[in-house]
Amino acid sequence: MLSRYGSFAPVALTAALILIAAPVMSQSLSDTVAHEAMGTLVTTEWLSRHLDDPDLIVLDCSVRMEPNEKGGLRAMSGRTDYETGHIPSAAFADLMGSLCDPGSPLSFAMPTPEQFCSAMGALGVGDDCRVVLYDGFKSVWAARVWWMLRWVGFDRAAVLDGGLSAWTTEGRPLSTEPADRVARQLTPAPRPSLIADRDEVFAAINDEAVSLIDAMHEPHFHGKMALYGRPGHIPGARNVPATALVDESGCYRPHDELASMFDGDRKARTITYCGAGVAASSAAFVMVRLGFTDVAVYMASLQEWAADPANPLVVDKR
Repeated sequence: MLSRYGSFAPVALTAALILIAAPVMSQSLSDTVAHEAMGTLVTTEWLSRHLDDPDLIVLDCSVRMEPNEKGGLRAMSGRTDYETGHIPSAAFADLMGSLCDPGSPLSFAMPTPEQFCSAMGALGVGDDCRVVLYDGFKSVWAARVWWMLRWVGFDRAAVLDGGLSAWTTEGRPLSTEPADRVARQLTPAPRPSLIADRDEVFAAINDEAVSLIDAMHEPHFHGKMALYGRPGHIPGARNVPATALVDESGCYRPHDELASMFDGDRKARTITYCGAGVAASSAAFVMVRLGFTDVAVYMASLQEWAADPANPLVVDKR
């Protein structure tokens, strides 16, 4: 939804994925029949039909990217945009507030499972709820929250394909009313294996059984630019840019196209990373939908990795 991002789109929109670094999926993968159980990716049509379901919680996960004085971009809370207009009944999931660790020097640092579940519970998410997540920018923020929910053991969440842009393009209604949700209990049942740390990534460099996926924009992967102090990619990583996972409308690409991008062993350990674990979450979301069974996100990603000279980075000589 370009109007949210001002005159610096579309170049800045691509850059935004770098900093935080799906046509609609085929009918066999999308949830388009009213009586079907909710899957991990839902259409606007599905959401419109189920918006009044009493167990359904809709969350706007948007973060605004704005130009800074150095010619780059800075992340800003999306709350103002949420208040300007959101999908009816949606609450605001604040990735720069209650859903991160404010004491960490890293952007979008992970809270504890207990802190995350408490914040989600305050938004009305309980153990028996279903959750649909969306944002205003190619679903990367929604995918991040989807991954965090999965990390704490909650599997009843879906991403809205195309996000707010798809919803408004179709002329569907927006609301400025704040969400009125009763707080619920979300019980943490953490899955530590879904989050990778620096030491696991470092060990993976010399472990052929582990695959590394870099979700950054291609020029950044090859070292032609540096957004985190040092250029390049982690040795052995393969580049699958998050920008390639979606089409021009912001919807995830069809299953067969996505499958061709991730052709590795679906049972092997795979770690995705980007700049701050956001674009990497979109890649991980796609991989889980493709049947990969052992995927983790390096949430600290290059903002942590590049800051330490002991962590190697490769610059392609071409």
